[in-house]
Amino acid sequence: MTAFASGMSLRINDALLPKLVSEFGVSLGTAAQVVSLFATAYGLAQLFFGPVGDRFGKYRVIGWAAAACAATAAGCAAAPGFDSLRIARALAGATAAAVIPLSMAWIGDVVPYEQRQPVLARFLIGQIVGLTTGVWLGGFAADHFSWRAPYIVIAVLFAAMSVALLTLDRMLPPDARVMKLANGSALQRVVSEFASVLSRPWARVILGLVFLEGMCLYGPFAFIASHVHHVFGLSLSAAGALVMLFGLGGFVFAVLSSRLVGRLGEVGLARWGGALMSIALLAIGFAPAWQWALGGCFVLGLGFYMLHNTLQVNATQMAPDRRGAAVSAFAASFFLGQSAGVTLGGLCVGVIGTDRFLALGAVGVLCVAFAFVALQGRRGLVGALTAT
Repeated sequence: MTAFASGMSLRINDALLPKLVSEFGVSLGTAAQVVSLFATAYGLAQLFFGPVGDRFGKYRVIGWAAAACAATAAGCAAAPGFDSLRIARALAGATAAAVIPLSMAWIGDVVPYEQRQPVLARFLIGQIVGLTTGVWLGGFAADHFSWRAPYIVIAVLFAAMSVALLTLDRMLPPDARVMKLANGSALQRVVSEFASVLSRPWARVILGLVFLEGMCLYGPFAFIASHVHHVFGLSLSAAGALVMLFGLGGFVFAVLSSRLVGRLGEVGLARWGGALMSIALLAIGFAPAWQWALGGCFVLGLGFYMLHNTLQVNATQMAPDRRGAAVSAFAASFFLGQSAGVTLGGLCVGVIGTDRFLALGAVGVLCVAFAFVALQGRRGLVGALTAT
């Protein structure tokens, strides 16, 4: 449920962008800063939350972060102008940064590797549904209520989840509440944790790939609702509902994850995930009718979670002795990539149009997927030769 709230907060502005354009008299690219600033702050805050989660207990830190998320969401709802909204969204990104990465790292601590991918997929159902609900709720509020209303909903949900998490934390067995005693200053610990992660070649590969994945997918994704609204004249609530099919594709992957992992393996999941995302983005960008975007959004979600879940599982194992820092570095790279993609979109859509920007994303995600396949194959060959 906390992942659900985090997903809502992340994508709440996608379908709200045209409303913010008219409300504050800014361009679409400027309005998109409320998305890119959230993602930037979310990514940078990982440098803080990974080591803090390892030191004070991941589950407990998630609970207190949810309380902070409630406060920052309320700040967004109360923002008197666009400048203050941008600041509030940056703070919201910083506080939400603990939820998904530390949850994944906690699962990595308590679930064996061979069982981890299906468990992570089921956990991500909360985030998936939150992402799509956020897009729909933003569009619905833009058509029928104030742009402030969704933030009030998010604040209430985070407050309730904070109480639940901190209550449950006291009931966990000792091995699920592990805390690490560390020497030296906080800054030294942070530098040491992330330096240890970055010293490993495969970790650097995964971090680079997930940055590019975030840039090439979620940059264009932030403009899908605006694209179908402007090109086909759909209402913002209808455009947001259409984008919800992205979450349905992710949900289907979560339900079928055990079967898909067994049949395709990591390489197959990555290869097919990249291909499906590329086809879907092209279909959405150049569709002759809005109905094409229905299937496009569904296939986009299915393909994304096939690739991204594979990268996530690698992230939980790329530095087992520094798992909190490793997963936080993974999330930082992913969201900094998103921020770069949205910023690039803000600069490009007014020049080349949303359709061509979606096409650029299609090429990018395909390259990311096949780069992972090639590098994973090379890594496996080197490992086999070393063992021999």
